[in-house]
Amino acid sequence: MIKRTTYRAALAFAVAAASTQAAANGVAINEQSASSMGTGFAGRSSSAQDASTVFGNPAGMSKLDRVEVSGGFAVIHANTDISNASSIASGSNDGDMVPFAAIPFGYYVRPLNEDWHFGLGVYVPFGVISDYEDRFQGRYHGLKSEVQVVTLQPTLSYRINDRISVGFGPTINHLEGTLTSAVALGASDGNVNIQGDDIGYGFNAGVLVDLSDRVALGVTYHSSVDYTLEGRTRISDAPASLSGKYDATLDVTTPESVDVSLTYAHDARLTLYAGTTWTRWSQFDQLVIENQGGPGPFGTIEEELNWSDTWAFAFGAAYQITPKVVLRTGLAFDRSPTTDADRTVRIPVGNRKVLSLGAGWEATDNLTLDVAYAYLREDKASVSYADYSSDYRNSAHGLATQVTYRY
Repeated sequence: MIKRTTYRAALAFAVAAASTQAAANGVAINEQSASSMGTGFAGRSSSAQDASTVFGNPAGMSKLDRVEVSGGFAVIHANTDISNASSIASGSNDGDMVPFAAIPFGYYVRPLNEDWHFGLGVYVPFGVISDYEDRFQGRYHGLKSEVQVVTLQPTLSYRINDRISVGFGPTINHLEGTLTSAVALGASDGNVNIQGDDIGYGFNAGVLVDLSDRVALGVTYHSSVDYTLEGRTRISDAPASLSGKYDATLDVTTPESVDVSLTYAHDARLTLYAGTTWTRWSQFDQLVIENQGGPGPFGTIEEELNWSDTWAFAFGAAYQITPKVVLRTGLAFDRSPTTDADRTVRIPVGNRKVLSLGAGWEATDNLTLDVAYAYLREDKASVSYADYSSDYRNSAHGLATQVTYRY
């Protein structure tokens, strides 16, 4: 007899994004720019430091007076400690289920004339990677989750006047992933493997206003994106009446967000940044996966998520120690979209704090190198199922590097 466990198959997406320990909470990823990472992503929408403004605020392209090509990657090393575990299943709670992850990004910006700029960006806005040991005590609720969204964004900006610019870019987003879990079959376990992918479309839009010669205000809107994942659910190591492959569909929506930032140039050396981001995680109220012809509990699976909208806050500073070298630092606070009552083993995130350090070096008139380091630590977060509960303590180290070439 199959034990009826909610193995969170519906989270194949929500579960998706490049590391539960990346700098943004939920399944969002912030690591699209090393220069922005250095200030904790504060001021991302109000400063146009390089071509990565294609993501941060498309209107910022109007601040770039030359062709720019910018690219790099971030790497994340996460640690997870699991304690106070209680389960009806035997097994282990090793933690450290997030593999070493790399997140690439690249951008291109070209002035078309004094008022119009064209840009192109490739980046990862959402993703999850988690992989528990096979005998994990919470295995009936999740073993492996590997999903990511890769986005291509062509963009235009227009300078309305000397102080106001706007920008807009459609986004083409490819989501794919794999989700596995165990199913109790009496004295043994069966395995469930779900795979699917889809392409969804959205847009990013922004406005950048120079309130004065020293203060800039930026607002960026990242739209929601709808997906209908189509793929396969495979059940193995189970009785013949249950084993097999079934066509699966899952409708999911990545949430919209709004970033509002301020940049204040105190003097020629010191610049201060502040920003807040609102994310509409409440769209994840319920997810439903349909397995065509799936037997019993594997036919239609409904999951109540009960995620809430969140606000994140960031503060940063940059200091130009020489004409060629700038140092950066930042502090960010990001609340979890879920609570102990609804948290899952696939996304066991809690409220987090992130401290970052960074530097930029103008190696030549055409070439700039940026590096950044971030340390993330979360408050204790608990998961509580009928058959498994435990406490999680997550932390992570992130390192990013970026090269920008101008001509």
